Amino acid sequence: MVPHGCDKEVMFLDKLDCITTRNNSLLCVGLDIDKKEMPQFLFESYKDPYLVFNRAIIDATKDTVCAYKLNMAFYEVLGVKGLTLLKRTISYIPRDVVVIVDGKRNDIGNSSRMYAESSFKVLSADAVTVNPLLGLDSIQPFLEYHDKCVFILCRTSNPSAKDLQDLTVSDKPLYQVIAEKIKEWNTHCNCGAVVGATYPDELKIVRGILGDDIPILIPGVGRQGGDLEKAVRYGANKSNTRILVNSSRGVIYADKGEGYADAARSAALNLRDEINKHLEKKG
Repeated sequence: MVPHGCDKEVMFLDKLDCITTRNNSLLCVGLDIDKKEMPQFLFESYKDPYLVFNRAIIDATKDTVCAYKLNMAFYEVLGVKGLTLLKRTISYIPRDVVVIVDGKRNDIGNSSRMYAESSFKVLSADAVTVNPLLGLDSIQPFLEYHDKCVFILCRTSNPSAKDLQDLTVSDKPLYQVIAEKIKEWNTHCNCGAVVGATYPDELKIVRGILGDDIPILIPGVGRQGGDLEKAVRYGANKSNTRILVNSSRGVIYADKGEGYADAARSAALNLRDEINKHLEKKG
């Protein structure tokens, strides 16, 4: 049962279901800051243009999304101030909205324990993305945070994903084996999968393997050319519609002038409504 309101710590799936219902949204917006893409007047007018930009985007879209995803590469490249910016941005996001730290972390168990602590305790993220290549003992430290979610790379959105993820293991492609492992590892109901919208047929297969309850983070919509209609049709489950359709550049860089925040809101609303339209057709 979803708790009344979302203003306190809850299990991840409860929080996701709550905000999905409240905002009528399966949209996840990626806050991937890039000076080359951002409105240039911000750098001429503000001492901290990145934070001004992020806060404006959040203010403009917070009632249109179920989550924000912050790719750590765009913050780490700024050095120490970037990590401060990452934490300040996360702190600004409303508590009822899901926060995903996208670092695709993984290492041996002891190092993964530190990655998990930095993501969940230091940054206060609700979810992280991890690479499954090292196996369960490298992911276990993340899974020990039972109220969080660990989105495990399964079928990524990039063109060369097939180089490894299509390799046959035990008479099936590797990405299907990973999907089976995600289901096996989901003993505390805090596993998720990452499957790109650029591979809709594989997304359909993965959803069939995972079942209804495991959430799927779906990147690749927008500039990467993913098929939104098929992503919704194949990714959404029968009961809880636990997909998070991510768009970054297509929303936050919809305009590079002074109306950038309004443009981002329009783009987010349009994408949210398009997702819901496809969801209604599926139903």
